[in-house]
Amino acid sequence: MQTFLRGRDLIGDLDFSKEEVETVMDVAFDLKRKRALGEPHPYLRDKVLAMLFFFSSTRTRGSFEAGMAQLGGHGAFIESNTTQIKHGDTAKEIGEIYGRYFDGMAIRHCDWGLGNKYINEVAQASRTPVLNMQCDIYHPFQCLADLMTIMEKKGRDLRKKRIVVSWAYAASYLKPISVPQSLILQMPRFGMDVVLAYPKEFPLMPEIVAQAQEQSKMFGTDFEITHDMDEAFDDADVIYAKSWGPLLTTTDPVEGKRLQDMYKDWITDSRRMSLAKKNAIYMHPLPADRDIEVTSEVMDGPQSVVYDQAENRLHVQKAVMALTM
Repeated sequence: MQTFLRGRDLIGDLDFSKEEVETVMDVAFDLKRKRALGEPHPYLRDKVLAMLFFFSSTRTRGSFEAGMAQLGGHGAFIESNTTQIKHGDTAKEIGEIYGRYFDGMAIRHCDWGLGNKYINEVAQASRTPVLNMQCDIYHPFQCLADLMTIMEKKGRDLRKKRIVVSWAYAASYLKPISVPQSLILQMPRFGMDVVLAYPKEFPLMPEIVAQAQEQSKMFGTDFEITHDMDEAFDDADVIYAKSWGPLLTTTDPVEGKRLQDMYKDWITDSRRMSLAKKNAIYMHPLPADRDIEVTSEVMDGPQSVVYDQAENRLHVQKAVMALTM
């Protein structure tokens, strides 16, 4: 167990070493047990977390706010458009000032080319830890919750388990690429073989893929890329299929939607799930476009663990907050 996380930022998935992530998992499982038993655990009594949102949220706001309350503190919800950030407060000023008002800051900013840069600029100026609630490049807390869920379902030893990180069609909007990028970075460190599947117009950032390949080589796992969804699902232990935008191909929303609509057959259904192992699990960070991105039969079926994933956001976030704040 690592014991020197106090004051640390968590912005990118590799900011914490594998051993530090294992510490987060240990604490998260303990906090989940305490929550189930009704044991008080006010490790952050009288502390306040600023939760700054540039991007709407359901699970993220709810889990951080509830988590701070359960830890004995308070989560202050701040919507960027209702503050002077909209009219001129810079990232440096927010870091300097909120770093003095609050005991920690959590920021969600998913605008392409802006979000990660903004969060890092705030962190450089802040005297308190800064946590990334999702940006244009990473979604570390979702990935930690995913890792916790896979460990619950498949055991702590994940060596040679095969996870499919697949694009899927969605009609709602062009979603960020941060979830798949976090997954391919983190899962090789825990022994999982990664299969990344997407139509050719929907690649991830080359530097992130290169880092994922480096992690895979370092930890002795396999890393494959395919443009065939059926091929990806074959013999998989974990299916993680969700939509993301073609942001490295085009940033024009009209052209992006046209490209997205070319692949309406990239849906997770019972036929595709049958290609995976019989005990394979289906994962999605939510919200999903039902019967477009994934069929309701799969989403509500026995292989789906999406609600356990959503719950585990609470526990891993509490773990990181307790360790860093």
